[in-house]
Amino acid sequence: MKGGGRKGETIAAQAGHYIDAGSGAVTPPIQPSVTFARDADYALIDPAYVYGRGNNPTVAAAEALLARLEGAEAALLFASGLAAANALFATLAPGARVVAPRIMYHGMLLCLSRLAAAGRIDLALFDAARPEALEEAITAAETALVWIESPCNPTWEVIDIAAAARLAHAAGARLAVDSTVATPVLTRPIELGADVVFHSATKYLNGHSDVLAGALLSATADDAWRRVGEARWLGGAVLGPFEAWLLIRGLRTLYLRVHRASQSALAIASHFEGHEKLDAVLYPGLAGHPGHAVAARQMSGGFGGMLSVLVGGGRAAALGAVSRAEIFLRATSLGGVESLIEHRATIEGPESHVPENMLRLSVGIEDAGELIADLEQMLAGAP
Repeated sequence: MKGGGRKGETIAAQAGHYIDAGSGAVTPPIQPSVTFARDADYALIDPAYVYGRGNNPTVAAAEALLARLEGAEAALLFASGLAAANALFATLAPGARVVAPRIMYHGMLLCLSRLAAAGRIDLALFDAARPEALEEAITAAETALVWIESPCNPTWEVIDIAAAARLAHAAGARLAVDSTVATPVLTRPIELGADVVFHSATKYLNGHSDVLAGALLSATADDAWRRVGEARWLGGAVLGPFEAWLLIRGLRTLYLRVHRASQSALAIASHFEGHEKLDAVLYPGLAGHPGHAVAARQMSGGFGGMLSVLVGGGRAAALGAVSRAEIFLRATSLGGVESLIEHRATIEGPESHVPENMLRLSVGIEDAGELIADLEQMLAGAP
């Protein structure tokens, strides 16, 4: 399933150069069937398809397209991002040690924390703001899996993926990278040494806020990967064919959307850097960001559409600012064509580790000048 010589923009736009053999149609079809017939000798007409919980032609087409974009050997789609992650964790031996950032996507942190509390894994969290912390965590004890994000949501520290891969492999561990925010447009973790790539496909891969999906991709289709597929099959967490079709549709504009969002996010971050109403702008595309050099090395074509701002005056000022949003939508999620703003501590709840004055921005494809003006008027009423 590894991609050929064509660029990702071409592969995505043409859905893998799809042409229907019978009609010449250029749009992949939806195949809703959950069961597949056998011939008179009771042999499957296509051995790849037996029952929808195991595989489906539309799902397989989406997986093949995504694998080409990531340069992966194999891909699996799931009913949600957390379903995908749980399938991977289900393949670990009981009590296996997992190393992960202390601040990352909060749903994933809760998932890992609950697994640890149940004794399913031994969880070690490290501070991604300290480059040496990852090595300390990996070498502290025998580790099975290193799970990282880069950039880390929602504070946007940048973890050096190639360095993480070297450290993990030297310790006999596998490296899994949550690349939801970077997408294959900006970062290809497998080329940097990652074993597994994770996406909440709900976000940028679909890009229209109308599909719940998750994806895992593997550098090699080895026995460990076979166990992930078995976990999906036994857990019943496969993506539906209609959702897979919508995901293919979204992937066809992935590069345009991510590049536009990245350009606008950089414009917004640059405009508000040093703003009198803000304590900080957190965006790896800014030259003063601590992780900028690493981000510039492992991201190509932009720094993503996500940033956070710390509003001066604390929680009340941040909530006051977001209450005045006119173009930005007050909603959680990211990666859609519409720009979203959220008070992250409220969304994450009482177990959150993020600052109370943080607003997280998911920049969409609207006019960047109007987004800047909306943020300016939001902040105008802040103390």
